[in-house]
Amino acid sequence: MLKQTKHILVIRFSAMGDVAMMVPVLRAITQQYPELKITVLTKPFFKPFFRDLENVTVFTADLKGKYKGAFGIYKLAKELNKNNRFYAVADLHSVLRTKILKKFIRCKRFVSIDKGRKMKKALTLGAFFSPLKTTHQRYADVFKTLGYPLDLSNPQFPKKVVLKPETQNFVGLNLKTTIGIAPFAAHEGKMYPLDLLKQVVEALSKEYKILLFGGGIGEINALNEFQKSFENVTNIAGKLSIDEELDLISNLDVMLSMDSGNAHIAAMLGIKVVTIWGVTHPFAGFAPFNQPEDFALLADRITYPKIPTSIYGNKYPESYKGASGSILPETIIQKIKSLV
Repeated sequence: MLKQTKHILVIRFSAMGDVAMMVPVLRAITQQYPELKITVLTKPFFKPFFRDLENVTVFTADLKGKYKGAFGIYKLAKELNKNNRFYAVADLHSVLRTKILKKFIRCKRFVSIDKGRKMKKALTLGAFFSPLKTTHQRYADVFKTLGYPLDLSNPQFPKKVVLKPETQNFVGLNLKTTIGIAPFAAHEGKMYPLDLLKQVVEALSKEYKILLFGGGIGEINALNEFQKSFENVTNIAGKLSIDEELDLISNLDVMLSMDSGNAHIAAMLGIKVVTIWGVTHPFAGFAPFNQPEDFALLADRITYPKIPTSIYGNKYPESYKGASGSILPETIIQKIKSLV
């Protein structure tokens, strides 16, 4: 008798970095347990993140439109139940919306992520200063509870994408070593000062092709100024689809990013990622996947002893806003040069 395929629903709606961090874990489970079928429930924008995973389908939900509010959640569960019989639900988000949704999904096994909120709060209050469990491992622990322990120590990544001619022409790679730079983050305390970043871009652009990543009108305008100021610099923000951006990122030699979503997107594709940390810290568990510790460039904790001031970088003393500026531009430049 053929063994019945077990179908697991994996839920994570946001944020971009958290969704990207799922990808290496799902790649591991599909490789180590190829008999499983996975459905990922997430926002439409994130669907391309999962495009190269075997045995993974994506069900997208517009939570501000068709599936808005309590009735929308019920409607979403009804549609999920219609054509699926889930063996288990892995809730990697664990918020009120997902807890309500699970009440309507036909399934007997529900496991939610342990976010470690108590320990994270203690870390930000200065009760201790040591590494917490990574988010990737917290995701893996959910599957372990379901009976599928994962080994994340020897990951595999997708091959570099062959760029479409129009994308190649737009960025003008010309076989140069290519550095991606993503200068922005959700909160100012996580960002490297733009005047110092300008020094980094100026130095690197003399030797390498630079691609600038971001989104939103304000970010696009700022990046356009960088493009105008230096040779070998192309701002791709707002000019390509998410699929095309993923194609480009897969061709980078290094990504320089803040503690933000672009770091995790590059890491899920197996790209070297140098991260700049301001008021947050890798000890909270949000370092990009499979990156050496010395790829994380940290603000000076002698000058800024309260770091991490918060987990997400949304709370910090006013004097800490420019904490990442304690990292010298030359430190960043030399780190990137050492990796290419």
